[in-house]
Amino acid sequence: MTEFSVLDLVPVREGGTVGEALDAAVSLARAAENAGCKRFWVAEHHAMEGIAGGATSVVLAHIGNATSSIRIGSGGIMLPNHTPFQIAEQFGTLDALFPGRVDLGLGRAPGAGPELQRALRKDLHRAAEMFPQDVVELMALMRGETTIHPTPGLGANPEFWMLGSSLFGAQLAAQLGLPYAFASHFAPDHLDAALELYRRQFRPSDACPEPHVMAAMNLFVADTAEEAELLASSQLQSFVALRTGRPGKLPPPVAGYRESLPANAQAMLAHIGQASVIGTAETARELVAAFITRTQADEIIFGGSTFDPAARIRSLELAMGALQS
Repeated sequence: MTEFSVLDLVPVREGGTVGEALDAAVSLARAAENAGCKRFWVAEHHAMEGIAGGATSVVLAHIGNATSSIRIGSGGIMLPNHTPFQIAEQFGTLDALFPGRVDLGLGRAPGAGPELQRALRKDLHRAAEMFPQDVVELMALMRGETTIHPTPGLGANPEFWMLGSSLFGAQLAAQLGLPYAFASHFAPDHLDAALELYRRQFRPSDACPEPHVMAAMNLFVADTAEEAELLASSQLQSFVALRTGRPGKLPPPVAGYRESLPANAQAMLAHIGQASVIGTAETARELVAAFITRTQADEIIFGGSTFDPAARIRSLELAMGALQS
């Protein structure tokens, strides 16, 4: 049976504050837990005024303290931004605080220009080349297979995940015997090829004896299709702003936004929105079922930022009610 989870960017709204974004993340995590979701993941982004999840492990501690059973994790930690030892300490701490509930999803994309590289004191492109070795080192640190032992971290047992939007992550996940999460909610191009490669090349491990796939979808559910499209328009605006070099805080919804765009922008949104649900609960049931049939995913994780945090909670509750009925 397919399980469902939530991915949160901890969005900062226009006119809103980081504190409000963190409060909204807690409310969403509690709603996800109550709705029967398996995981609540936070994604690492830096120097983006509209995303408050940069200190991912700190945000996860905040979420963990506010919940009791849902798994909490990174979707993901961009390992080139850090050293394996630092992440071993951070997630070793989380594992000690919330034993049996912590996921450590790892990604390779540095996603940073020269300014951020200087701020992080890292050659991120060189660090990205070292990503496979750093993943192995991180796992060895927690197992006690290195000369230096992180405390916390030594003996910690988070559930490792490999994230990806290309064939590289799929191949590495298969080689290391890790579960694999694909970012189809914004990068759908290589979805089918990546999942096929992962399953074909998978090498069983003690932690993951069989291939295990999670695929991401955007989710905007409301009582009517028109209302759902209005909810989605905030994220659509953010996508367009990001792709045109003008990222900012999450804007309020705009009626008829998609239709107001030039044809090339509409095509871009249609392309990156292939793994999306925008509609009623019945629409969600049909589209998610079709996506599961296509991907044979073991889990689906739902993203989708809304300007009104309460609207996202209701969207999730409507969808989960339909999916579990």
